[in-house]
Amino acid sequence: MKIPIFDIKAQTAPIKKLINKAIGRVINSGAFILGDEVSKIEQKIAAYCRVKYAIGVSNGTDAILLSLKALGIEEGDGVICPAFTYYATAGAIARSGAVPFFADIDPRTYNISIDSAKNILKRGKKIKAIIPVHLYGQCADMDEIIALAKKYNLKVIEDAAQAFGAIYKGQKSGSFGDAGSVSFFPAKNLGAFGDAGCVLTNKAAVTEKMRILRNQGASHKNKYKHIMIGYNARLDTIQAAVLSVKLDVLNKWNKKRRDNAEYYNRKLESTNLVTPYVPSYNKHIYHQYVLRARGKKEKIVKHLLLKGIDARTYYPIPLHLQPCFKYLGYKKGAFPESERCSRETFAIPVYPELKKQQMDYIVKTIKEAIA
Repeated sequence: MKIPIFDIKAQTAPIKKLINKAIGRVINSGAFILGDEVSKIEQKIAAYCRVKYAIGVSNGTDAILLSLKALGIEEGDGVICPAFTYYATAGAIARSGAVPFFADIDPRTYNISIDSAKNILKRGKKIKAIIPVHLYGQCADMDEIIALAKKYNLKVIEDAAQAFGAIYKGQKSGSFGDAGSVSFFPAKNLGAFGDAGCVLTNKAAVTEKMRILRNQGASHKNKYKHIMIGYNARLDTIQAAVLSVKLDVLNKWNKKRRDNAEYYNRKLESTNLVTPYVPSYNKHIYHQYVLRARGKKEKIVKHLLLKGIDARTYYPIPLHLQPCFKYLGYKKGAFPESERCSRETFAIPVYPELKKQQMDYIVKTIKEAIA
C-alpha cells in the first residue's frame, strides 16, 4: 500500500469539472493578470477570514516580504521569528534588509515561546516587528503576542501559511496583527495549482501600499508611473479562479482533517508517542499531523517509508543552524527546544481523502516499529 503525505489528485477529482469551468472562464476572458477572478477571491477570502481586506500576491514568502515593506520595516531593523519553522519566514526578513532574531518555541504547540521573545526584547535590541508562525495548523498565543507588541511598539505579521482557517478564541488566523501572510502552495489545505498567496489586513493604508508594491510599484491610475520600488508579485488570475472553487469546500476538508487527527489520537493513545497538543481555545486545521518520539523517531520513520507510507520531518534543521544564516552568529544549543523538536518530531498523512483502511494501516505500521 502506497500512502503519500498529501494526495492532490484525490482532492481535485470531485471538483475537477468546476475547476475546469473556472479556468475556462479566465481563458475566454483573456485577462490573465489581475483579472476579475483576483478581486473576486480577495473579497471571498476577506469575508472568510473576517478582515476588511485581502490582497492576492504571488506566494506566501512574498506575502511576508511585502508586509514588512508595507509596514515600514527598514534595513537593519530587527524582526523576531521562531527558530523552528520553514525557511521562508526568516528568508523574507533577510531579503527585506531586516535582521532575523530567532526565538525558541513552546515544546507543546511548537509555536513561538513568549518567554523567549520577551528575553530578546529585554536586551534592548532594535526590534521593530514580530512574526509569530501558526505552525502545522494552529495559532500561536496571540493575546500574549499582541500584548508584547503594544508594550514594545512592534508591528505584528502573522505567518498563517499553514493555518488558513484556523481559529484562536473565536477569531480567524491572520486577523490579529497589522498583517497576516498566507500561502496557497498546492500542498496547503487551500492550495492553488502553482504558487500563490495573499495578505490579510484591516488597515486601508497597508492595503493601498500593498497593491502598489505587488505591481512593480506602479500607480493605479498610470501603470508607467512608479511611485515606489516595487515587485512583480501579483496573484495570477487562473490561480485565483482555482482558489475560488476550492474555498467553497475548505471547511469540509478542514473538518475531515480534524476527524482524522482525532482518530489517530485515539488509536495511538496506548503508545508512548506524543500526539498533538491543542489548547481548548484553539481550533486546529491539521495542515500536518505531527507526532513526537523520544529516541525512536528515525526507526519509526524508516519503517513507515519501507511500508510505503510517506512520513516526513518538518523541519530537520532549525533556522539558527541553517548555513545561510551563519552570519547571524547563532551556535548549536542556542535554542534547545527547537533543536529537540527537529530530532524528535515527524508527520504522517492526515489529508481529508484518507480512508479508514489507510489510517489503520498507518497506525499498525507505527506500532510495529515501536514494538
